[in-house]
Amino acid sequence: MAHTYTRLLLHTVFSTKSRAPLITDDWRDDLHAYIGGIAKHRNGELLAAGSVEDHVHLLVRFPATIAVADLVRDIKTNSSGWRHDLGDRGFGWQNGYGGFTVSPSVVPDVVKYLARQREHHQKQTFQDEFLEMLKRHEVEYDERYLWD
Repeated sequence: MAHTYTRLLLHTVFSTKSRAPLITDDWRDDLHAYIGGIAKHRNGELLAAGSVEDHVHLLVRFPATIAVADLVRDIKTNSSGWRHDLGDRGFGWQNGYGGFTVSPSVVPDVVKYLARQREHHQKQTFQDEFLEMLKRHEVEYDERYLWD
């Protein structure tokens, strides 16, 4: 095959440092837009974003030329740097992240899920949500290292 053809979709989730409630309504949309710019700069596309005060969910299309770890690192590093440049020196992301592949057939469901994060987290904590995602996607983990 002479060309590479992919449709790589990633649902990634990560929290603020120590799960502190740092993402406020007055700049949440700007954060999502900034992350969208980072994805675009890496030849990807932010398809949807949803966040609450202590974590963010992203649905990103990314090219085959970039590793998931590199994409997530760029998003986290550049978005926290942006906040620091705006004077928010206390902002930071946790060290790790969750990353889950998404089939194009379920993209509409994931988009709805991300849009309803505020309502969702009135019923379920971030920790319970994340554990559920790991189990649903059959990701092995050691709970000692989940909550840095």
